[in-house]
Amino acid sequence: MHIRDGKSQREIARITGRDRKTIRKYIREYEESRRNLIECEGVDAEEIVSSIVENPKYDTSNREKKKLTDAVVNRIKFYLDENEKRIDMGIRKQIRKKIDIHEALVEEGIDIGYTTVCQAVTKILNESKEAFIRCEYNPGDTCEFDWGEVKLLIDGTLITLHMAAFCTARGNYRFGRLYANEKTESFLEAHAEFFSHIKGNHRTMVYDNMRTAVKKFVGRHEKEPTEALLKISMYYCYQYRFCNAYSGNEKGHVEKTVDYLRGKAFARRLDFSSIEEANGYLLQVCNKLNDKEQKAMENKTAAQMLEEERDYLMPSLPPFDCAVVRNYRVNKYSTINVDGCFYSVPDNCVDKLVLTKVYTGKIIIFYEGQKLAQHTKLLGYGKWSLDINHYLSTLKKKPGALTNSLALQQAHTKISNLYEKHFTTNKRDFVELLLFMKDYDVSIELIESAVAKLLLINPVDISADKIKLLCTNCDSTDSTINRQDEIYKNSRNILNLYGQLLNADSDNFSDEEVAL
Repeated sequence: MHIRDGKSQREIARITGRDRKTIRKYIREYEESRRNLIECEGVDAEEIVSSIVENPKYDTSNREKKKLTDAVVNRIKFYLDENEKRIDMGIRKQIRKKIDIHEALVEEGIDIGYTTVCQAVTKILNESKEAFIRCEYNPGDTCEFDWGEVKLLIDGTLITLHMAAFCTARGNYRFGRLYANEKTESFLEAHAEFFSHIKGNHRTMVYDNMRTAVKKFVGRHEKEPTEALLKISMYYCYQYRFCNAYSGNEKGHVEKTVDYLRGKAFARRLDFSSIEEANGYLLQVCNKLNDKEQKAMENKTAAQMLEEERDYLMPSLPPFDCAVVRNYRVNKYSTINVDGCFYSVPDNCVDKLVLTKVYTGKIIIFYEGQKLAQHTKLLGYGKWSLDINHYLSTLKKKPGALTNSLALQQAHTKISNLYEKHFTTNKRDFVELLLFMKDYDVSIELIESAVAKLLLINPVDISADKIKLLCTNCDSTDSTINRQDEIYKNSRNILNLYGQLLNADSDNFSDEEVAL
C-alpha cells in the first residue's frame, strides 16, 4: 500500500488498525530486502525472496526461559532415568509418560505447563519421526506371521476369534485363518494350513514376541523359542527370526496384513453359521486380494509373484501333526479336564493317567498305546462331552442312575427316544441292549428295525432279548406273511390282549374279552 498506492504510514495505520511503529518496521525491512536483492552480488537470492513473501516471525532463540530452569530440567532427567531402569527390569508398561512426569513436577510444587514439559522431554530424548528402510527380498526368502482379533456373530452369538495372518515379504501374498484361541495347537495348525496352501514354505519366518513362539527372554534382546516352534521349524526346515520388543514395524508387511484382511473381509460381513463358514469366506477374500494387480510390483498380482518364487521355496511336505500332547488324570466321573471342558473315557480308567493329543477341533485319548476315545473339541468353559458307551459297566451295576444321567441326555436322539418309549420301567434291560450294540457293533438303525417288527407282533411287550434275537437273525424275512389275512389279524388281537392281561388287572376287561 505504501509503495504501490503511495499511502502514508499514518493512513495505512488507520486502515489496518496496526501501530505505526509496526508498519514502519515492516516497510523498512521490505525496502532493505529489495535493495539487497537488486544491488548486492553473491547474496543468497532464494533466502531474500523468502524473507519478502513469508509471514513475519518473532525471534525467540535468545529468549530466556523463566520456568524451565536447569533445576526443572534435572528433575525431568531424573524421571527419564528412572524409566530406563524400569525398562531394563522388564516392566516397560509401568514407566512414567510425559503427562505423569508433568503431574509429578506439579506435586513437587513446580509451576510449569504440560506443553513445556513435553517439549523438554522431546529435546532430551532427541525424539524424531521414525524413518523406514525399504528392503528387497530374495525369492523364497522371508514370510511373516502375526495374530489379530476379529469379532463375529457365529450362529447369532458375538464371539472373539483370532486370525492367523501370513504375508510373504517379496510379493505380499496374504493368507488368513480363524481360530478360537491363540494356543499352541492353533499356532501349529495355522502354519500347516498355510504351507499346504502354497505347496511349500519360505526359508525364514518372522515373528514378534508371541507366547506360542517365545518361551522366555534371555537378557533384554535374546529369546528362547518354544518347543512347538523348534519342532515345526525342524520339520519344515526353516529359520525363525524374532522382532525386537515393541517393534512390530520390523515385520511391517504382516502388521498391515492383519488390519487389511480384517477390514476387507469382516467390515462387510459379520454373520456366519459356523467358524468353518467364516474361514471359507476369508479364503475367498484372500484369493480375490491376491489376484489384484499391485502398482509397486509392476502391476503383477501377489499370486503371480508367489509363482515366481515357487522354484525357490522349500519342497512341499505332508501336513505337520499339529497336536499338543499332554497327560491327564481321569477323575471320578471318568472324564479328563482339557482347557476347562470335560471329556469322557471308559469307566475302567478312573484315576489313571492317559495321554491326550489336543488339536484345534478334536481331542484323541490313548492309554498304553491304545486309543480310548475321540471327541470334538468344545468351545468355552465348563462344558461336557460324554459318550454313554463309556459308562455301561457302571450303569450295569447302578441302572437307576440312567434316568438323570448327562450321558443319556447327550446320547444319539434315537437312543434316548428308544429308552423313553420302551425302557423307562426296565433300565437294566436297556443297559443290556446298549452293551449288545457296543459288543457286536450293532447300529441303532438295526435296533429300530427290530423294534418295528416287534410292534407289529405285540406293541406292549418289547424286551432286550427279543430285540437281540431279531438282530442276530436279521437275514430271515417275513415277506410271506399276509398282513391282511383274517387269521393274522385275529392272532395279533389275541396277543395284544394277552399282553395287556399280563401287565394289568383282568377286572378292567369285559367278560367277552376275558372269555376270548
